This record gives sequence, structure tokens and C-alpha cells, in this order.
Amino acid sequence: MNQIDKADEAQLLATIDRWVEREVAPKVKEFDHADRWPADLVEQMKELGLFGATVSPDYGGLGLPARTYAEIVMRVSSVWMAITGIFNSHLMLALAIEKFGTEPQRRHWLPKLASGEVRGGLALTEPDAGTDLQAIRLTARRDGDHYVINGTKTWISNGIEGSCFALLVKTNPNAEPRHKGMSLFIAPKQEGFRVGRKLEKLGYKAIDSAELIFEDYRIPADHLIGEVEGRGFYQATGGLELGRINVAARGVGIAEGALRLATEYAQIRRTFGKPIAEHQAIALKLGEMVTRARAARLLTLDAAAAFDRGERCDMEAGMAKYFASEAALENSTESLRIHGAYGYSKEYDIERLYRDAPLTCIGEGTNEMQRLIIARQWLKRSAS
Repeated sequence: MNQIDKADEAQLLATIDRWVEREVAPKVKEFDHADRWPADLVEQMKELGLFGATVSPDYGGLGLPARTYAEIVMRVSSVWMAITGIFNSHLMLALAIEKFGTEPQRRHWLPKLASGEVRGGLALTEPDAGTDLQAIRLTARRDGDHYVINGTKTWISNGIEGSCFALLVKTNPNAEPRHKGMSLFIAPKQEGFRVGRKLEKLGYKAIDSAELIFEDYRIPADHLIGEVEGRGFYQATGGLELGRINVAARGVGIAEGALRLATEYAQIRRTFGKPIAEHQAIALKLGEMVTRARAARLLTLDAAAAFDRGERCDMEAGMAKYFASEAALENSTESLRIHGAYGYSKEYDIERLYRDAPLTCIGEGTNEMQRLIIARQWLKRSAS
């Protein structure tokens, strides 16, 4: 259970706010429109400690509670959601090692991950396996003191710029049930591991999403997380609660950012002799938007607090992710409409939030799946 002093938290969040205002906001259009990797900002994120945000101080990280981490993600996402993916996907790799790895694995990898010396992500998705992770086909065959891996991953964040990934494979393709044949490896880039094509996207620009191709990729057996086969499915999904809290925080950031932009514009733009904020049609939209953003924030902080208490929170994380991502989508759409024709222009920031928002409804499990998870957990908790 990670904790942080309130004064230290306030100082950290103030530092993040200054960084977003001074370094991120002035550059976001340049990188987003060019779909160019923000190398300078990544170096600054290393200095801020964001690559070790949730890693234990024992291994060189900040050891932040989920609630504080969610606040950071909200603040950054209100201006530019995409760059939060650079350190969030990375932290999912670190979490898998810290939570399920052996002590030698933790001592070797976590300090390098926390400092940003090694950066990477989580490689789960395949061309025919997304929500149904048990359908993956990437195989790892034991060969003496090594494993030989063959297959393909796709839609992997940090796939081009990252150097190491938590790689979900089938060590026993014939296992029944299927999840018992899955294992998770620490997979650094080396011979046999190459990047395929960069995937073009509607939004979520500048952060690279790519195919990863493995052809007779040999890694030592001690790169198997926990060094026991058959635990990969639970290791990969064991961090999804924190991952969904992160996506919820991204949704909150977009919802609040879209609200801020709409509010500013509605007070400046005038029609029929008064600011459009004073027209009932616009006021109704703003009322809905501010309520939606507030509810999303509270749901997300509630899920983060449950996570920090060490409680099972798949229902709370699912509710936060579902509601906050839909809030992001709805608020960005309404904000664009309030901006009118200017909202459709690439000169205005709202068009970026409008393009980025749909990803939050898909990432870390679709919202259709979230509703099923919520219902199942609710029924279990409500059983008499």
C-alpha cells in the first residue's frame, strides 16, 4: 500500500502542472500534426521520474499511490493524452516484473526501467487476439537454457522507440484450459526481434504503435517472469486494474480539457449581441459537460483509492474506465460543436482531443467488455 505525504504530493503535482504549461502545451500541435516522436519531452519525463512513477523506491522508483498517479495522468491528458501512453505502457511492464518476477529479476530490471534507461511496454495483442487473449498464437519453445520464440504482435505502444517488452506467449499451445499454456517473458530487442510497420492512427499521434515480429528469437530461460511456465495469463491481466484506472484518468483529462476549451471559447465568441455561453442551448451543453467530467473524476479517484487499499477493484476500475472514456468522447464532441467551424480546424486544440478520445473507449478492454465485467462482479457481490 503506497502512500505519499500531502505536501509532497502537492509539490509534485505543481511541478507537473508547470511542465505541462511550459513544455508540453507549446509543442503539442507540432508533434501531433507531424506524428513525430517527442524525444525532448521523453527526456524531460525521465528527469521528472515518470518512468518510475509506480515502481517501489526499493528499486529506484517514486512509489506513488494509484490516486496520485491518476492525478498526474489527468493533468497531462487534459492537454495531450498521447504522451501518457509513453510512460503508462512502460509502467505496465515494470508492474508485471515487480508483482510477479523473482527477486533477481526485480533487482536487474526495475532500476533500469525506473530511470528510463530501458523503456518499453506490454506486448499482448495479436492480429487475431485482442479482447480474447487466450487466442494468441505466438509460441515459445524450450531449448536447453533458452526459449525460442516465433510469431507476431500488433498495436504495441512504444513498439518502435521502446527497447524491452513484457511478451505474452504460448509455452503449451495444447493446454486445456487455454490460459494454463500461457507465459510472460521479459523480451529485450535483439537478434530475432524486429519491428514491422508503424500503424497509422486517427489520433494518439506521436506515440508509436507498431507490429513486432519474432523469428527464432532466443532468450535465456531466466527471462520468464517468475521462472514458472503457465502463469502468463494471470500475470498479464494482473495489472489491468491499474491499467484501467490509467485509461479512466486519461478520459477524465480529455473530458476536463474539452470542458475548459469549450468554456473559454463560449465566453469569447459572441452572437446576437452576447457571449454564446449566455444562450440557453450552449448553457445546457456546458451543464452536462461539467457534471459528466466531475462524475468521471470521482469514479476514477474512487477506483484508485480502492486499489491503494489493496482491495479487489475490477468492478470499480471497470466502472471508472467505462464512464470516463464515454465522458471523454461526449465532452470532446460537444466541445467541438460549441466551437462550430473552428472546432473542425486544426488550428484549435479541440480537434486533437476529439481525435484522441475514441481510443479510451477501446484501450485496456472495450467498453462492451467493461459492462460485462461490472455486471458479473455486481452480481457476485449481491449474491445472497
